[in-house]
Order: sequence, then C-alpha cells, then structure tokens
Amino acid sequence: MHRKFLSPFLLTGIALAAFVLANAQPAVSAGEGEWRHGLSLMGEPKYPEGFKHFDYVNPSAPKSGLVRFGADGSFDSLNFVIPRGTAAAGITLIYDTLMTNALDEVGTEYGLLAEAVRHPPDWSSVTYRLRKEARWHDGKPVTPEDVVWTFENLVKLNPNQRFYYQHVTKAEVTGEREVTFTFDSPGNRELPQIVGQITVLPKHWWTGTDAQGRPRNIDAGTLEPPLGSGPYRVKNVVPGRTIAYERVPDYWGAKLPVKLGQDNFDEIRYEYFRDDTVELEAFKADQYDFRVESSARSWATAYDFPAQREGRVILETFPERARGVMQAFVPNLRRDKFKDARVRLALRYALDVEDMNRTLFFGQYRPIRSYFDGTELASSGLPQGKELEILETVRGKVPPEVFTKEFKPPVGGTEEARRANLREAVRLLREAGYEIRDKRLVNVKTGEPLTIDFLLVSPAFERIVLFYKPALERLGIGVTLRVVDSSQYINRVRARDFDMIVTGWGQSLSPGNEQLDFWGSDAADREASRNYGGIKDPAVDELIKRVIFATNREELIAATKALDRVLLWNHFAVPTWTIDYTRTARWDRFGRPSTLPEYSYGFPDIWWFDKARAEKTGVRQ
Repeated sequence: MHRKFLSPFLLTGIALAAFVLANAQPAVSAGEGEWRHGLSLMGEPKYPEGFKHFDYVNPSAPKSGLVRFGADGSFDSLNFVIPRGTAAAGITLIYDTLMTNALDEVGTEYGLLAEAVRHPPDWSSVTYRLRKEARWHDGKPVTPEDVVWTFENLVKLNPNQRFYYQHVTKAEVTGEREVTFTFDSPGNRELPQIVGQITVLPKHWWTGTDAQGRPRNIDAGTLEPPLGSGPYRVKNVVPGRTIAYERVPDYWGAKLPVKLGQDNFDEIRYEYFRDDTVELEAFKADQYDFRVESSARSWATAYDFPAQREGRVILETFPERARGVMQAFVPNLRRDKFKDARVRLALRYALDVEDMNRTLFFGQYRPIRSYFDGTELASSGLPQGKELEILETVRGKVPPEVFTKEFKPPVGGTEEARRANLREAVRLLREAGYEIRDKRLVNVKTGEPLTIDFLLVSPAFERIVLFYKPALERLGIGVTLRVVDSSQYINRVRARDFDMIVTGWGQSLSPGNEQLDFWGSDAADREASRNYGGIKDPAVDELIKRVIFATNREELIAATKALDRVLLWNHFAVPTWTIDYTRTARWDRFGRPSTLPEYSYGFPDIWWFDKARAEKTGVRQ
C-alpha cells in the first residue's frame, strides 16, 4: 500500500514489513516441524492450503493503465540496502519476498518466493523451501544462495538490519531449494516470520559487471536499474525527479494465489516535488493521481477546486484498523537538559493539544494517550491481573506511580486549564532545579538557560511549533525553529544532532522485535535507529523482552500494556494527536473490488485502471 508518513524515518525498509508481524503460533509436530503454506500470529491462517486467491481481490481485474504518485524531496540511488543516500520511492516493487501478508488478517504470511515453511516447536530456526518456478527477470532461477547472500549483506551493510536481525546467527543452504535461518536462542516466536519478509536480491547480478564491464558494488549507491524478480521492473529514471516502473508481462508469480488480482497497472510512476505545498498544487493540476493527505488544514480548506466540485477528484477516508500510533515531540535525552523526567513532563503541560486541535486542525484529531494508541494494547486504569504480575518484576526500577495512579495526560482547551497547566509546569521546573532570571529560565546550579531548538523537515510543522512556542516562552524557555531539507534532516537525526524533533512510530496489533529498535538501550546510541530520543532504561529493556517472548496472545497484551505504562510514566516524549482514518484524494480513473480488505484500502495493489472512468475524468495534464 502506498502511504505517506509524517516522518521519513517512520516504518522504513524491512522493518516496515516486519512491523505487522510477531508471535507466530508453533507447528505442533516434532523434529523440524511440518511443512506449511503459511504462518499466522493468532492460530491457523484464514486461507487453507490450495486456496485460489484472497477474498478481497478481483481475480479478473484488467491489466492496463498508469498510476502516478507524488513524493517529497529527491532520490539519489536505486540501492535500498545501504543506509547512505536516499533510495527511490517504490524500488521494492521490482523484488519479491519469501512470504507475503494478507490484508484481511492480522499478521499472517503466505508463501511467495517460498512454497513452504517449517520451524521446530521451540522456534529455534526456520526453513523455507523455494518454488521451482521462481525466476529473476533475466530468466535465471531464484536460489537459496540468493537468499543467504542477501541476508549476509543486509546485516553487514545496514546497521538497522544488523540490529533487527541480531538474534539470527546464520543463514545457510540446507537443500536444493531450501534455506535455513538459525536463531541464537529458542522462544522468540516472531523470528520465523520476520525473516520471511526479507526482500531477496540476485547475487549473480550484484556480483557481476555492468554494460561497461565495471564491477557492481552492493555497498554503494547506483542509478543503474537493478535486476529484480517482482511484478515490476524499472522503466526509466530521471535522477532526483522521476522514477517509473513497468509491469513485467511474463512475471513468474502472476498466477499464484497470493498474487492473483493484484499488480494491475501497466506503469507505476513517482514524481518528486520540492515540498508538500508544491506537491499539493501539483496534484490539483493533475500532475499525479493519488494523494494521502497528512494536513488537517489542507483537508479542510485546500480541496475546493473545480475538478473536485465536478466529481472528477474524489475525497475519501478509509478506517485504520490494523495499527496503533505514537506521534510526539521527541526531546533528545542524550542532552543533559532533558534527562530529568520533571523537565519533560513540564514540556507536556505546556502543550495544549485540545486548543491546537481546535485552532490548527479543524477538530479532526484527538490527543494520543498511549504508545499503542488505537489498539487493545493500550494501557488504562490501574494495572491488574497478568499485567500487574509482569510489572511486579520491575518494581523499584520504574516510577512508583505506575502502580498507584491511573495515567492521565494534561487536558487543556480552556484558558483556565492552560493557566493551571502552566502553573504545574513551573512547579515541576522549579523542582528540577530551574528558576527565572532576567525573564529566562536557567539552571540554578550551572546558570545555563533552558533553550530548545526544534529541527523540522516540513514547513507544515512550522506552524505547529509556532503554536507551542508562546507557552514555552511564558515558562522562560528559549525557542528556535530550524527547517532543513530532507537530506540534511535525515543526516542530523541519524547523527542525533538535534534538541527536539516531531516524529512517530507505527504499531502493529502484535508488537515484537521492532520494540528493541524503538525503545531499547542498545539502539539508543546506534546511528539510524528509531530510538530517536535515546531511551536507556533497564526496566523498559526487560519489558520489551517480555513482549518478544510472550507465549500466547493474553501474555502479549499484558506485557505490551506494561511496557506502554512504563514508557508513559517516564515522560520520554510529548505526545501530540492522531486520527483513526486515512484521508485520501484521487483523480477518478480507478476501479476497485466491491469489498475492500478489513485492514487496508489496498491502493494501488488491488485496484485497477478503469478506462470508462478515465475518459469521463479527462486526459491527464
């Protein structure tokens, strides 16, 4: 599914696919386990072996037409493996993975490159058996050697992937079409599934030479169109501006049950624009077809234009049922001024989310109240039952309020509430060792003024910080804003060169190993991890392990609620707002199945080009 996120770091690479996968149910047979066509996180897969196609697709969908997307910034590489540079949007369209997920199930995988999978009852390894018919676009077979080579280079060249797969000790060829991943310990229930999401690369192509006879290099950026095995291949590239993919007419997997009725466009194109403002105007000028709108103001005010009034542009929202979210102002805990939880809580009291929603967002949002907001995993009330039992194992390592008080974030929205919240912020800052001198808030011991430099990547966030700024300045905190281009932003966040950023984390309904990357101590000082704030907390680390090694759904929910509660009471971030649906705008040129899957609107994967609609809508500009 094509989706634009508020942060360029949110849900990237293999972690994006793995983010919805965790805690697979075991095969019950002895030895290496039985061969299976799929794995489910919550029991048996919905679709039995030999199923014809997913229920939500149109198996007779026409194959034709063009769909265009917009993208921010630019790109400088077609190699997604290395963390340096910016890979082109959609580049993984040209590749296949070992397994693929269904959009009407939570965390279920079915074989794509792999025809079958098995693992022992203790989840200490997993073996995939590749399909005989799996082919690269040059006609050569996809081999276990390709899978092993891909895995070894992912963990060698990409720090994020090395960390994410830290519990995979080796990948090896164990049969003519079999590859086995061995884990460092048993009991990590999601590992057999997340390795199934590895995007497999062609070893023979990357270790070969280009048209000029020069050796290719997987650890360097390139604009040479790579060889793939997937439903699309690179058609043409305008560096930094445009990349187009064309459907492979003889794609080897087109008739697989997991692919039937999908990949219906002859061409998928991404056009790059300088920033979101320019991108929106380009959409209205019919420079691309489909847009996910992240701005409440734009959704409320920017779509009253002739094509929309005439019905040629359709505005539609789709419910979000498969994810939770935490979006927040994130202070850099590596800097001394943010190490005291009372300072961080004071910053939260200064942010009036309710008034911001009314003033800036046309009432479209609601405050975020959990790191797993919008899911059954969010903590509430006081801990009890299994959650309390888990929290007792870290008593003394967590704030005492975890056990005694229901977590309730500050509530604003009125002048009286704002004044009360600012008074509480002043009290907290005073307790933390700050006082006002010459209208500036300074550290009593060091005399250092408390200042916050907000690092932003989008001008859209500038007005949000400007809303926040007066309240911080009333507390005596100095505030500066710094809006930089996407490349500089990425580099500075990777290097942890910031005071505060606005970012977010998507959460699946079955969290697992990705939590180590979000909040784990080992990720705090690792460049390019998603532990942006630099959280280093032994109790958090212990609770993440309880999530990962949960033995059933009940324990997973309890462990996740416990983790959520501890994260909240440490005030590691200043949560902002969310919505429970996705806002989209599209030029009316597309058809779709009569019933969309429960957990996704599936664009463009299961939609198709509708010639009649396109003729009525008019010729593209």
